[in-house]
Formats: sequence, structure tokens, C-alpha cells
Amino acid sequence: MNHYETVFILNPVLSEVQIKEAVQKFDDYLVSKGAEMISKEDWGLKKLAYAIQNKKSGFYHLFEYKVSGETITPFELEFRRDDSVMRYLTVRLDKHAIAWAEKRRLRNNASKK
Repeated sequence: MNHYETVFILNPVLSEVQIKEAVQKFDDYLVSKGAEMISKEDWGLKKLAYAIQNKKSGFYHLFEYKVSGETITPFELEFRRDDSVMRYLTVRLDKHAIAWAEKRRLRNNASKK
């Protein structure tokens, strides 16, 4: 099982309920394929560096998980099929990126307390 991170941007015109449904759909998909979810982060509404589909902002979300490599292509196909997703990026993490992600999670948890 490989370690992955996926960042995706949802359309800013979605309601709070629609955003939760979209995030839950992708989470359920990964879990149904045997993924071990490590972390889920909601980064909120952020301004985009450039307009995408005539939108200047979007709701950013990050998933960190472990899953077999064969699952990634069908998972990304789900992003392409969903109109609420403006962009997505999946990367496989090496040992250095895994250590950095762990530090980021600990820092974020400490700042929430």
C-alpha cells in the first residue's frame, strides 16, 4: 500500500450541505476500496491564483491516505465525472513527504487546542 495525498477544489457556489456530500462521497469511495484514511483537512474558501471556469475562488480539501496504486486511476475518474470539482491533484508521498505531512498534522492539531 502506497501513501498518497489528494487535494481537490470544489466549486464556490455550492451550499454547505452540497460540499459535505461531495467530500463524503470521495471519502466513502476510498474507504470502499480498502483505503486507510490518515487525515482529512478542510482548508476552506481560498482565492485561486487564476480563474477556473470563470470562478476566482474555491473550497479546498485535502485527503491523506494509504491505498494500493490500482485504486488511484478510478478514484481520479470520479473527480472528472463530478461537476462540483474544479481541480484535483493526487501525489504519492515518499518518506520525506510523509515526515513533513506528520509534522503539519501535529502543528495543526496543536494550533486547534
